[in-house]
Parts: sequence; C-alpha cells; structure tokens
Amino acid sequence: LFDSHPDLPDQLAEKAKAGAQVRILLGDPESEAVRQRGEEEGIGDDLAARARITRRYLQPAMSTPGVEVRLHDTILYNSIYRFDDDVLVNPHVLGAPAGQNPVLHFKYLPGARTFRHYMRSFDYAWEQGRTA
Repeated sequence: LFDSHPDLPDQLAEKAKAGAQVRILLGDPESEAVRQRGEEEGIGDDLAARARITRRYLQPAMSTPGVEVRLHDTILYNSIYRFDDDVLVNPHVLGAPAGQNPVLHFKYLPGARTFRHYMRSFDYAWEQGRTA
C-alpha cells in the first residue's frame, strides 16, 4: 500500500491533525507468525522485510498525535482497512500472497453483523499488539 501511495504517511498525519484517529497494526517482523506466513507464501524473509519497510515509510507520521502504530504477533487471517463506515477486507488464502487474493468491501449498517465482526477482530489484535 505504501509503495504505491508514497504520500500516504503525510495524508494520514494530516487526517490525524484534523481529528481522525489513525490506527495501523503491522505484523511484528521478528515474530514466529510472520516467519511462518512468509514460508507459507513462498517468500521467506521477504515478508518480514516488507513489515520493516512499511514501518520505515510510516516513520514521518508516527510522531503525529492521533497516529498510532502497533506491532502484533498473531496469525494474520486477513488484512483490514477501515475508513469511517467502510471496511475493506483482504482475506488471506494459504499459500498465496495477499496481492493475489480478493478484497471484500463492507459498509456499516445498523444491526448488520459483518462490519462489526471484522472490527472486533481488528480490536482484538490491536489489544494484543505493542507500540511500534
């Protein structure tokens, strides 16, 4: 995401300065879960390197109040990107890199379960994470 959108860290910082809460949860490059996923995807240590590079790209935004970055060591079943009442979910298929898998778009609807279900998953991993 950050490779193809080099201005994203600055945009996130600006959103935080305007009052948005920005929470980014990255796989801990030193964790067993990241090592295992890299092996399963056939890219080995490149997945850990990707996590390190992403953190480096985010560095300018990380000192902005309202931008919080954490690392987790949970098994990653999907990537979740939330923007207000929209959430994009990239489910991970065993043996395939994330970019080869679909992206599902869900909107928040009162009483609907899917949006909240994925956000509970994110919140659970967020609480398990540690400050980057």
